[in-house]
Amino acid sequence: MSNLFNIASHWAGMSVGILGGSFNPAHTGHLHIVEEALKYLRLDAVWLMVSPQNPLKSKDDMYSFEQRFESAQNIAKNNPKIFVSDIETKLNSCYTAETLSIIKYYCKKTNFIWLMGMDNLQQIHKWENWQHIFNLMPIAVIDRPPATLSVRNCPAKMTFNQYKIPISSSFELKNMMAPAWCILPIPLSPISATDIRKIAKEK
Repeated sequence: MSNLFNIASHWAGMSVGILGGSFNPAHTGHLHIVEEALKYLRLDAVWLMVSPQNPLKSKDDMYSFEQRFESAQNIAKNNPKIFVSDIETKLNSCYTAETLSIIKYYCKKTNFIWLMGMDNLQQIHKWENWQHIFNLMPIAVIDRPPATLSVRNCPAKMTFNQYKIPISSSFELKNMMAPAWCILPIPLSPISATDIRKIAKEK
């Protein structure tokens, strides 16, 4: 775990967002989300945490880890506040709760915020040990209209609704104790990873 001690030292005293995902591939839509989150939440940096394999996603039509990691590096290369991480591969972890627990254990002096899309909020109750994620670190949910309309009966929202903060206080989220979460109204880019893979196949 010496690498984690090095990471802990480098990021000590900073406020860092973590956006996990398959990034199959990473694209400018991801970049847009990250850059908006940096501004809304007043973060020092955002990690793009590339997953080895999402347990809820099929391996069919999945690019190799190396391809997905490289695509994330490509979108991050012009923004020094974006760091591409392969920590889940190094930890041999495929569950977000497990990975974030290890990160929090070693990086005690870093303020983390977990970033995720509205679609993930709607199905996070299917994740392994999902409630632990809410109790580990604050969460910022990227609004994907019109998904907001169907989030009312979302199990995660109903379970943690009392800890939701208004958008006007989003800049304070990084200093809050978990559980605490908010929804960021960020218009999304129309570009999708599915479309990119389809175009690549047609070439």
